[in-house]
Amino acid sequence: MQKQVRIVIYHARQCDPKKCTALKLHRHGFVRLVPKMRFLPKRAVVLNPFSEIALSPNDGKRIEDHGLVALDCSWEHAQEVLLGHVRGTSRCLPFLIAGNPTNFGKPTKLSTVEALAAALHIAGFKEEAADLLSIFKWGHTFLELNMERLDGYANADNSSEVVELQKHFMENTETARA
Repeated sequence: MQKQVRIVIYHARQCDPKKCTALKLHRHGFVRLVPKMRFLPKRAVVLNPFSEIALSPNDGKRIEDHGLVALDCSWEHAQEVLLGHVRGTSRCLPFLIAGNPTNFGKPTKLSTVEALAAALHIAGFKEEAADLLSIFKWGHTFLELNMERLDGYANADNSSEVVELQKHFMENTETARA
């Protein structure tokens, strides 16, 4: 029997509740929401866009043992929240394209559920990633837009290799837009 990944979201209540993917994940029982940073699990992997270390398959064991954390706050306030002391092991996600209706097609502008699903996929929890996205009408779109990238990152040996793949994917995206 596979152990379920513990997912915790720090929810800053700075978003539109009707569009908030974190709240919908909570309503469906996929995540636990916490109102304060101090309630985050100590050794979990924290998705932090300001981290200097990219998430890689090597983080899978830590996610399985200690959980995965997302920080749901507005981008305007993210830096002040995330540059302070964040419990856990911070990791940034590599280059991905948003599939959500608000930021469709925009690089790196992922919703909370997209970030969590990407982290799970890369760390080897592909079924759990698909389950999270399945409650959103547009969830499959995120996977379709990013499958090559997600599978590439998931097959990387370490964080450095993820960063190299990211450079390749970014160059190809810029070439396709030109």
